[in-house]
Amino acid sequence: MMRLDVFFLALLSLITFNAAAIEPKVIDISNIISKEEFSSYKNVAEFIDHSPKVTILVQPKQDDIDEYGEGVVKSLTGSDCDRDGKMDDNPTCNAVYYKLWLKYKR
Repeated sequence: MMRLDVFFLALLSLITFNAAAIEPKVIDISNIISKEEFSSYKNVAEFIDHSPKVTILVQPKQDDIDEYGEGVVKSLTGSDCDRDGKMDDNPTCNAVYYKLWLKYKR
């Protein structure tokens, strides 16, 4: 069982390394979200709520390990407001909303 854990950890490391080696593309979010779709959101909170969700793995805290054991895996799910496949923080989502707001002159 330990070898399987090591195998999956090594596989995850390779996937992460390969993904990091790829140069990120700059995405113009207005090519993805139309004026009509953007106009349907009442505010930035609704825009964030309706953005695609992304799940990432994070390092478990010692409390998690104590409660669930050494093999515990912890993940976080958040919004991908700029549609680049990565979880965005609140300031990034606000900036994307503002950029769209300026373009579509709500």
